[in-house]
Amino acid sequence: MAPPVGHVAPAILAETAHRFGDRVHSSVAMSTPDDPSGITQRTLLSGGPLRPGPRSACVVVIHGEGLGRRADIGAAPVLVGRSQEADLVIAHKSVSREHCRIWLDGDAYRILDLGATNRTRLNDAPIEDATLADGDHVVVGESILKFIGQTSVEARYHEEIYQLATHDALTELYNRRHFMEMLDKEIARALRHRRNLALCIVDVDLFKPVNDTFGHIAGDEVLRLIAAIVREHVRGDDIASRIGGEEFAVLLPECDAEAAKSFAERLRAAIADARFAPGGSPRRITVSVGVASLAVPEGNRSALLAAADAALYRAKHEGRDRVCVAP
Repeated sequence: MAPPVGHVAPAILAETAHRFGDRVHSSVAMSTPDDPSGITQRTLLSGGPLRPGPRSACVVVIHGEGLGRRADIGAAPVLVGRSQEADLVIAHKSVSREHCRIWLDGDAYRILDLGATNRTRLNDAPIEDATLADGDHVVVGESILKFIGQTSVEARYHEEIYQLATHDALTELYNRRHFMEMLDKEIARALRHRRNLALCIVDVDLFKPVNDTFGHIAGDEVLRLIAAIVREHVRGDDIASRIGGEEFAVLLPECDAEAAKSFAERLRAAIADARFAPGGSPRRITVSVGVASLAVPEGNRSALLAAADAALYRAKHEGRDRVCVAP
């Protein structure tokens, strides 16, 4: 039977509190004159886990191009603009390549218009340089950003929404859509500064028989373990994603083909040596990896993905459980 309107299961309350870093609530069933069934629950605050440390302030696109995108404002200034090198990219013709900059100045957050064709507006007034307050609206071209101070309760909500929008629910790696956005940004940066950039596409070998034999729940556990191994091997600046059913991608900034191959070999070996037991049955799981590096200065997303895909196909064709590098 469906729960009555307004009822929230205790497990859901606890999970929500955990995800938002809030105190855990306990629910106690009690009878009332209006509700003798004992279904109504009183929520009691417990000591619960401590709140996490202070969050950074952030800006979130709440209207127009880039809806839902978010940029945290930490020690480094945040550049907003149409350029793929911006920290918050709003790819619309009404936005200048470098539209405005937001940064922390002592205890205050400030915003500076960078000579944009369509002047940056703060709460409907054009500005050159201004101090931001929690809840301020910043108009950038035809998009509206909301500034959320670091002490705002609303920051937790937007943090959760951002995580849901950019991460794969199963593996907690980046999802395909966000990975492609980051790929475009890193390609633009690599081409502009003539820096190395490599891409690894990782595909689980013979994954369909695992699902067919042990079921999708067991298959999901295999993918979660592989994702955990990927996280253990990436550096702080690397970008790891689940881009398909059993396909992963790792973007390696400042990394040439030889270094990328070494990374891929370490990752391949770690997965081959891991203990998998789908359905309780020990099973050796392997991956094939295709590696490609960005051609400077004429490289682009399509060419890089195609080269890595071709190398992956060659790894499969040559017997799986191996790394192949695009020429």
